[in-house]
Amino acid sequence: MTSERAKIIPSVSIKTAHTGASRKNNELGMRPMQERAWNKRGEQYLLIKSPPASGKSRALMFIALDKLHNQGLEQALIVVPERAIGASFADTPLSDFGFYWDWTVPPQWNLCNVPGADEPRVAKSKVQAVGQFLGSNDKVLVCTHATFRFAVQDLGIEVFDDRLVAVDEFHHVSASPENRLGSQLKQLLERDKTHIVAMTGSYFRGDAEAVLSPEDEERFESVTYTYYEQLNGYEHLKSLDIGYFFYTGRYVDAINKVLDRSLKTIIHIPSVQSRESLNDKYREVEEIMEALGTWKGVDPATGFHQIQLRQQYGGNIIKVADLVDDTSPAKRSKVLAAIKDPAQSANRDHVDIIIALGMAKEGFDWVWCEHALTIGYRNSLTEIIQIIGRATRDAPGKHSARFTNLITEPDAEETLVVEAVNDTLKAIAASLLMEQVLAPRFEFTPKDTTAVPQTAE
Repeated sequence: MTSERAKIIPSVSIKTAHTGASRKNNELGMRPMQERAWNKRGEQYLLIKSPPASGKSRALMFIALDKLHNQGLEQALIVVPERAIGASFADTPLSDFGFYWDWTVPPQWNLCNVPGADEPRVAKSKVQAVGQFLGSNDKVLVCTHATFRFAVQDLGIEVFDDRLVAVDEFHHVSASPENRLGSQLKQLLERDKTHIVAMTGSYFRGDAEAVLSPEDEERFESVTYTYYEQLNGYEHLKSLDIGYFFYTGRYVDAINKVLDRSLKTIIHIPSVQSRESLNDKYREVEEIMEALGTWKGVDPATGFHQIQLRQQYGGNIIKVADLVDDTSPAKRSKVLAAIKDPAQSANRDHVDIIIALGMAKEGFDWVWCEHALTIGYRNSLTEIIQIIGRATRDAPGKHSARFTNLITEPDAEETLVVEAVNDTLKAIAASLLMEQVLAPRFEFTPKDTTAVPQTAE
């Protein structure tokens, strides 16, 4: 099997009804998933399983406000995996859309916005801030998983009595005793005096540990809104294609075979520990840009690279955001801020391609993304579904979305490879139902040993 013939490897194409239903609000300003969750707002333990862009953050706002105003809870703590996701819980004028109250977070209690938050000194002060918040009359705090873990460790479980703890990206939790956040949530469940809302867009951990033990999961009332419901209810997006492409040699030489320059694309380069990696992430980004065309400099306002495409691709200048370069935190922060600039959210041509390593997977909103291209086999269904979610947001003029996994060609019979990929595609399709799915396990020896490919598991 050659890399050219790899184009016949099976793919899945999901056609949608594009009814527009998932975009319509009721009289309280709620979309269908949010209304479904709202109807369960009285539950002490609520598990919301719903895709990216379905409105989980706002669903939590509705529920938290009702618990604070009508259910006697004293405070709400919103816990997110990384600081960037804290922006999803910014002040929102819900009453403008028909709801009873507005969502507000006092600036001092959005701990995701603290400057220098990754420094040890600041991290310790954030834990102290959680304690100060718990002793205040304010109602809402936003912090990271890490801050919450340390706060529980320092302050104890009992300080969260009669409060709501909402955990975003709940798949980061695990029933494994080694998972500290999972162990702490188990303690909260055993004490049974805290309300918990857990939210996730991918309720599984590949084929590894379960998120919750069966007995703990039984205590949660579930709200499930599947990818199929979400996609069928879109107004513009009509199809989602999921496929694999195999290559020989170096991935930076093969990327032209799968990269459509007319599509807004997020490229996830392989982990530096993976076999696909060329062991120099900065050089890999440079070679990808060189493959696109001629470098014309960096826009000083945004930090985006300006690349003039080769004539066979139109010759126009495109804008590439590099989220791999971490040599200057200030420079990367400028690029991130430019990508998320609210003033540019409706501008499809604000940026064309984003190149990332560990970033831009979960909780990363770029509504115009049409193609999620990832290099290196991903044996975690959680990671795959999160990456797919980057491309499945509805936007005017966006009729199709695509997920492509570019993998080094294995040294195996083509029929065996096709069967293995088919099994993976079936697992992905099933996981879009938002239920626990076992990822297929297979292992191939790379055909081209010079490509240093990653072993699939």
